[in-house]
Amino acid sequence: MPRNYRIYINDNTLFISDFLPEQKEKIQQLEFQDFNLETFYKKLKNGSRKSYIFLTKNPQETFKKLKKDCTIIKAAGGLVESANGNFLFIFRNKKWDLPKGKLEEGEKMKEAAVREVEEECGIRVFKREEKLCKTYHVYPMGNKMVIKKTNWYKMKVKGEPKLVPQKEEGIDEAVWLDKNHISPVVKNTFPSIMDVLRFGGIL
Repeated sequence: MPRNYRIYINDNTLFISDFLPEQKEKIQQLEFQDFNLETFYKKLKNGSRKSYIFLTKNPQETFKKLKKDCTIIKAAGGLVESANGNFLFIFRNKKWDLPKGKLEEGEKMKEAAVREVEEECGIRVFKREEKLCKTYHVYPMGNKMVIKKTNWYKMKVKGEPKLVPQKEEGIDEAVWLDKNHISPVVKNTFPSIMDVLRFGGIL
């Protein structure tokens, strides 16, 4: 079965797929021939929330070609549940987010995920569970386009520890929220985080 991709460019979504996904919003079909990611990025309007798609018989091959001219950055993060059934969220850069960060040299994805959660929120992870999903995010860095691939893992902690947000990482707040009270998060987060919450069974 071909693998399909969903790539986020700010609040816009670029699908690479062998079928048209079912969704309310209209999806604009793009031609891959002569496609330039940097030019496409620059043309997107600030604050736009549109969906685009490359319809292709071989999504994996198309994604490989797209990545060819990009810098790939690997990151990992966690959806953390307390013993009380609440979930950990952080507030960073005026948006609700989940703890995550880039891999250090020689580090495995799953190790980085636990380290980043512990560093950014001042807690100890008791148990790292299954991988929930991968998300892809595009942004410019210098004169290159970056595709950041983040692996997300479900995690558990003992009890419900006090959270210490890592201020030097720009985290203003870290909180435990009941899944029935996450509407502030849903209203002000990134599309990729919404994906993680769906895979984690919160939405």
